[in-house]
Amino acid sequence: MKFPAVSVFCLVFPFCLPLAVRAADPPREIGSRLELLADDYLVEKLSGDAVQKMHQPKPHEVVLVTDKPWEGNTCAYYTIFQDGDLYRMYYRGSHVDEVAKKATHREVACYAESTDGIHWKRPNLGLFEFAGSKDNNIVWDGIGTHCFTPFKDENPDCAADARYKAVARGRPVGKKGLYAFKSPDAIHWSLIENEPVITTGAFDSQNLAFWDPVRKLYVSYHRNFVDGVRAIMTCTSEDFVDWNEPVYLKYGDAPDEHLYTNAIMPYQRAPHIKIGFPTRYLPTQASRVEPVLMTSHDGLNFHRWSEALVPEEAPMDRGGNRSNYMARGLLSLPHSDRELSVYATEAYYTGPDSRVRRFSFRLDGFVSIRAGDTGGRLLTRPLTFAGSQLVLNHVTAAKGQLRVEVQSLEGQPLEGLSLQDCRPLQGDSLEQEVRWKQGSLKSVAGKPVRLLFELQQSDLYSLQFRR
Repeated sequence: MKFPAVSVFCLVFPFCLPLAVRAADPPREIGSRLELLADDYLVEKLSGDAVQKMHQPKPHEVVLVTDKPWEGNTCAYYTIFQDGDLYRMYYRGSHVDEVAKKATHREVACYAESTDGIHWKRPNLGLFEFAGSKDNNIVWDGIGTHCFTPFKDENPDCAADARYKAVARGRPVGKKGLYAFKSPDAIHWSLIENEPVITTGAFDSQNLAFWDPVRKLYVSYHRNFVDGVRAIMTCTSEDFVDWNEPVYLKYGDAPDEHLYTNAIMPYQRAPHIKIGFPTRYLPTQASRVEPVLMTSHDGLNFHRWSEALVPEEAPMDRGGNRSNYMARGLLSLPHSDRELSVYATEAYYTGPDSRVRRFSFRLDGFVSIRAGDTGGRLLTRPLTFAGSQLVLNHVTAAKGQLRVEVQSLEGQPLEGLSLQDCRPLQGDSLEQEVRWKQGSLKSVAGKPVRLLFELQQSDLYSLQFRR
């Protein structure tokens, strides 16, 4: 069989094919979901000076200093989540004498709470004794205190006495593996089973689980090793007790790196997207650590960014041994609906105590498509949508603008929906509607299309079609 010369070349180098004649790319069915632009799920092509830009969160105040006798300089594995009008925090209380290289007291699981995510109180729970007194905020003692990681169970069929659940490793107390815990009120905890429910893994990390509202399953992410490199595994369960065999996460072409914690969670504004803040461990740099960012649409294949999310030069004491972990949590606080707060630790090992500092992202502001003075374009993959409005989270400079075109799969602008028909978007908006002079999205809803964004001095963070 003979092929034209251009066809033979394009069989070897398929990127040379025009979009219209490439092998069919099944449309992404996004419906009316919010979509971030943090990976390549929607991004087909960037041109001009358009790039994908990861954004580091802004540092704010220290919210907790671990200065209680049962806490100390190696407090770690913070878990923070919103529960109605209350914010709950769990963490390990522990301390190490750096000279003697020895723990000065047993590890305990501690609890704090807040009504604004900034000012935290450590209530006297009166549950467990420390140094002859129960006047403390120790919420759990015994198996699992090394990395006790709770969550609020959003499963609508969850039993009342297990509205809150947790996983934690057994060793050095108990058998190797992750034990399952339950609580009716987030304070009083008990084991669900006397044996570990997940046994494949290494577990010396902030292992975690949650209810996935999209898959209708419990999902766990926990630590193991691959050829001596710290890696992350995942598995699922229908009942939180019987779990399938774990598999390793995949990162495309990203290099193998030690990933200590994972901090994965459904993004609350778009729970089909899983966002994680894993901690990259650098054993050749005096055991320094730094958080990075990764996202996924299936919970298994992640796009992982290479640069540090919270760099060593962020405020104070992040360059030492294990001194820069991200907490597992992403909070919307009462003082601002334009940002999301995250938390990271500092001063691990170095003092009589350690600290937790708050940072903030713009809403949806983890990654943007950014274009400068020259201007650039983003062409999406084929997609279908539901709705009659398109709203964007974007920022443009004073002389910048953003326009949108709706195209056929062959790359032709649809009638009334071309760049020339689009009214330029300007300013700073979390959800500005795109308008065209004549065209309407109603006629193409549910049909495969592409979107072409033309940007100049602009950042585009997310998009959503609305009914």
